[in-house]
Amino acid sequence: MKATVDADTCTGCGICAETCPEVFEFGDDTAKVIANPVPKDAEESCREAADDCPVEAISIEE
Repeated sequence: MKATVDADTCTGCGICAETCPEVFEFGDDTAKVIANPVPKDAEESCREAADDCPVEAISIEE
């Protein structure tokens, strides 16, 4: 599975990095993906981070 963050949509709330720090990191003003492909043991929390994103900036490709 792969995750991406749309930097133009991301508001920098940081929920993804809190929910799944194995995959997401808060950068300058937006989140960024630090692990692609997503590690197997982080897939569930990665999906949760995508679901919790208030602006739907995270895409997941299975």
